Amino acid sequence: MPLKLYKMDLSPPACAAMMICEIHNAPVEMIELNLLEKEHLTPDFLKKNPMHTIPMLEDDDLFIHESHVILTYITDKYGKDDSLYPKDLKKRALVDQKLYFDTLLFNRMKNISFPAIFEGVRQPPEKLLNAIREAYDFLEAFLNTTKFVAADNMTIADVSIAATIAALRYIIPIADKYPKIHAWFSYMEKQPFYQKRTVPGNAQLKAILEKNLDL
Repeated sequence: MPLKLYKMDLSPPACAAMMICEIHNAPVEMIELNLLEKEHLTPDFLKKNPMHTIPMLEDDDLFIHESHVILTYITDKYGKDDSLYPKDLKKRALVDQKLYFDTLLFNRMKNISFPAIFEGVRQPPEKLLNAIREAYDFLEAFLNTTKFVAADNMTIADVSIAATIAALRYIIPIADKYPKIHAWFSYMEKQPFYQKRTVPGNAQLKAILEKNLDL
């Protein structure tokens, strides 16, 4: 029985989940939910995921509603080797650490994007913009020590953070002041899995942010 991935294309965490499925060629049925139309609030979906968040992965009687756990689960289940998510405890800890950092990144984006889209807050407070700049400084520092965010090879942390940066750059650009991030992201966005699974929804998100934000 194929997996089911409930997603919305313009969601960065959903893009990360779709990309990891693409990388591993996982047998998955992708089901689009429009949160703006409240399709995530149906009784059936709430029974599977009381938090009514996306992405959500359904594997038989297992329901995973946290994107980073979806990435680790898919990689452990379908990965041909452990390069994307090492079995070595110390190396894996570094990847996990950057996945948790991605939560910080995404929340700092959400603190601006959600009020803009759902509450009409067109001009975000400077302190929220500075919080994104601070997160960029952290990521730039990480990339000063390794070629990718958690190691000298790509891991699932790169996949997840690339999906978030793809959205964040429309709020604060990365090209001018963050050369390491810019070079790393330029590599990530050229990958076939990114082109197929992130570019379409990212274009939708860009249009929504530009419509709702004065930056």
